[in-house]
Amino acid sequence: MSNDDFNRNAGSSTLGARLRRLSEQIDRDATRVYAARGIVFEQRWFGPLNQIVQNGPMAIGEIAEKLRITHVSVSQAARSLEAAGLIASYADAADGRRRLLALTSEGQARVRELAPIWAAFDTAATALDEEAGSVVPALNRLDDALADLSLFDRVSELLDRPGISNR
Repeated sequence: MSNDDFNRNAGSSTLGARLRRLSEQIDRDATRVYAARGIVFEQRWFGPLNQIVQNGPMAIGEIAEKLRITHVSVSQAARSLEAAGLIASYADAADGRRRLLALTSEGQARVRELAPIWAAFDTAATALDEEAGSVVPALNRLDDALADLSLFDRVSELLDRPGISNR
């Protein structure tokens, strides 16, 4: 590894930047896997699509809650999935104000096509986690720590202490 890697050398002060960089690298590689196999699939679609596959028709808010991401992120991915013909939106029979997302027949076919690729991703990710020293449990602890007290609250608490300049 290069000694001129600022984010690596800066330690925990660049935690967000390191996580973003790793996420971008994983997403780029995933996109390359799909493209190499001639499959049009965006990595950002995986979470929402996988929730629909696992749970059946779902509302955007339910997907966002399950994935613990923003409603806006799920909504954008859903619009894109719908434009690609993989999902359709329809009114919930129990509550007409609520829209549900479901796989189309094309979406079902794509999921069948993607199943072996997703299994390979899962196997590769398990091996990668093992090689990296079981980072997933550490990420779970980080997730829990932020759920207990957000970074915003942690920084605000520090800045509210006497003697800290609040420019």
